[in-house]
Amino acid sequence: MTESLDNIDRKILIELQRNGRLSHQELSERVGLSATPCARRIRKLEQTGVIKGYAAIVDEARLGYGFSVFVSVRLDHQTDDRLLNFEDEILQLPEVADCWLMTGNRDYLLRIALTDLTEFERFLTGTLTKIPGVASIESSIPIRRVKEQMARF
Repeated sequence: MTESLDNIDRKILIELQRNGRLSHQELSERVGLSATPCARRIRKLEQTGVIKGYAAIVDEARLGYGFSVFVSVRLDHQTDDRLLNFEDEILQLPEVADCWLMTGNRDYLLRIALTDLTEFERFLTGTLTKIPGVASIESSIPIRRVKEQMARF
């Protein structure tokens, strides 16, 4: 179900994405509402699942993982058990920051967060290629991020 958002709801979401630790008072001032109606709207956005939760946005580079590689993986067979096995393996790997099941000529797209190219080589040859069912891998190294957005609304 798609939620219908008015301009105030959108402003609330924009402000909370910028800083999820804003007090209801600060947020209400920024969106042009008093604190009580603003709190009600936040509660409704949470209850309807538009706001799924709150989290800290961590800078991977400051933790030493500033090198990302996008990896497309094709499996030898697209059977349920092959897909589930691959996904179970991926869930155990801390280097895999994101994993998407894809349409097209590749089955999965991964974003791997690492320290450097040497760590990627070790991960690729020692871990990823050893997962049963992996038929081929294609990797791309991003130069720089042009846009980063948490959600579209």
